[in-house]
Amino acid sequence: MIYIPYLLLQVVLLPILSTPLLVLLGRKIGKRVGWVAGGILAYTTSLLIIAGYNIWSSSAPIAEEYSWATAIFILKFGFLADGLSLPVALIMNIICNALVVFSIEYLDHRIHIIYKKASNPLNAYYYSLFMFFATGLMGISFATNLIEVYVFLDFLLVPLYFIMDYFGYTERHRVATMCFLWGFVAGAMFLVGSIIAYSQTGSFAISDLPALMGKPLATMASLFMLLGILIKLAVFGFHVWLPWVHAEHPTCIAGVLAIIVGVENYLLARIFFQHLPGILEPLSLPLMVWALITMVYGAMLTIAQDDVKRLHACSTIGQTAYSLLGLASCTTFGAVGGIFYFLSHSLGKAILFSVAGIIVYQTGIRDMREMGGLAKKMPVTATLCILGSIILSAIPPLSGFTAEWIMFVGIFEKGSLSTANLLVAVIGLFATFFTLIYTFWPVMRIFFGPLPHSLENVKEAPLTMLLPLIILAVISFIIGVYPELVTRLLISALALGG
Repeated sequence: MIYIPYLLLQVVLLPILSTPLLVLLGRKIGKRVGWVAGGILAYTTSLLIIAGYNIWSSSAPIAEEYSWATAIFILKFGFLADGLSLPVALIMNIICNALVVFSIEYLDHRIHIIYKKASNPLNAYYYSLFMFFATGLMGISFATNLIEVYVFLDFLLVPLYFIMDYFGYTERHRVATMCFLWGFVAGAMFLVGSIIAYSQTGSFAISDLPALMGKPLATMASLFMLLGILIKLAVFGFHVWLPWVHAEHPTCIAGVLAIIVGVENYLLARIFFQHLPGILEPLSLPLMVWALITMVYGAMLTIAQDDVKRLHACSTIGQTAYSLLGLASCTTFGAVGGIFYFLSHSLGKAILFSVAGIIVYQTGIRDMREMGGLAKKMPVTATLCILGSIILSAIPPLSGFTAEWIMFVGIFEKGSLSTANLLVAVIGLFATFFTLIYTFWPVMRIFFGPLPHSLENVKEAPLTMLLPLIILAVISFIIGVYPELVTRLLISALALGG
C-alpha cells in the first residue's frame, strides 16, 4: 500500500485549481503552456495509478469524505475509488492528458486560422478551460452522492460552451448554444429525479439508493434520473444535438466529447445496475431494443457522411449504444463488457478524431471526396487511423474485441431467457458488422487510391500530435491482450450478488 493524503481530492481539484496559473503562464509562453497542463494531468494520472495499485493489491476501495452542507440537508462531499470508478477515471484521465499534448500544435494552428493574430492569450484561455473537463470527469467518476454527480455534469457545460464558441468551426456560436441547452435540460432532469429520491429516502448518497425501492415515488425518481442520462447519452430520439456538437467542436476536444457522452454508461452502471437493479430489470428489454435501434440508426447515419469529422461524430451515436445494450442486459458480463467497451471506444474514438484533426491540420480539407492516397505522405497517421478502426471494429488483439466479446456473452446470457431477448441479441451481433463498414471505408477513401495533385505537398504530422495517439493505441493493445487489468476490477464491483 502506498499512502498519499487526499489522493482523490487532489485528482479532482488540482486541474481546476491550476487554471489561474495556466492563464498567467499562457499569456507569456503561448502554446507551450500546454506542456504545463500536460504535466499537471500526468501527475494526477500517476496518482490514479497508485490508487489502482492499492485497490488491486488490497481489494479494498479508497474512500474520502468531507463535510459539505449540514444545515438543510445531511450532505457529505465524498469520493470513492473502487473497481468500477478507478479504471473509468484512469482511462479518461489518460485520454485527457494525450489530447492536451495533441492540442499544442493543433490549437495554435486553429487560432491563427480563425483570428489571424497573436495566439498567446487564447492559448491561455483554452488550456484553463480544458482543465474543467478533467475536474468534471474525475468528479463524476468518484462522486458518492447525486448532487455531486449533478454539479460535475453541469461543470462540463462550461468548457463545452466556451471552447466551442471560441475555437469551433463555421457554426460554432449556434452549436455552442445548442450544446449548452441540451446539456442543461438533461442535467435538470437528473436533478429533479435526485430531489424526488431524497424526498423518499432522506439521503442523496448513492449508496442509500436501495432504500428507494418500494417507496411511492421510486419509479418517478428513477425515470427522471434515467431520462437525464439517456439525453446525454444521445440515444435515438435524443441524438439530434450530437452530430452538430461533435462535428463543430475543435478536433482536440471532440475526443473528450466522446468520453462525456459515454460516461453516462458509467452512471447507468453506478446508479441503476449497482443500486437500483429492481428498477433496471423491468426496463431491460425496452432499453435493449432502444439501444439496438440507436446502433442501427447511428450506423446508417455514419455511412451517409462525406465530412471526415461529421462521420466520426455520427458513429459515436451508435458506438455508445453498444455499452447501453450490454448494461441493459442486467447481467454481470453484459455490464462488465459494456463499461469495458465504453473505455475501449473512448481510446479508439480519441485516436480517430485526432487523426481527422491531423488531416484537416495538414490539408485544410474535411471532405473525403477530395482525398485519397494520403498513406504515401502520412504513413504514421494512416497506421493510427487503421488502429483506431480496429479498436472500434472489435478486431483482435486490440481492446475492442475483448470488450465486445465479454459484453455479448452477457447479452446472449440474457437472450436465453426469452425469444424476444434472444432476437435482440442476434440482431445486435449482426449490427456490429456495420462498424467494419463505417470505420474502414473512410480509411480506404482517405489513405489509399490515387493521390490528388492538390495534396502532393502534404507532410506527416508533428511528433507532438502523433506520439499521444501512439500511446493510446499501445494502451488499447495492452488491455486487449491482458484484459484482466480491467476486468478483475470491474467484476469485483459489478458481480451480481457481490
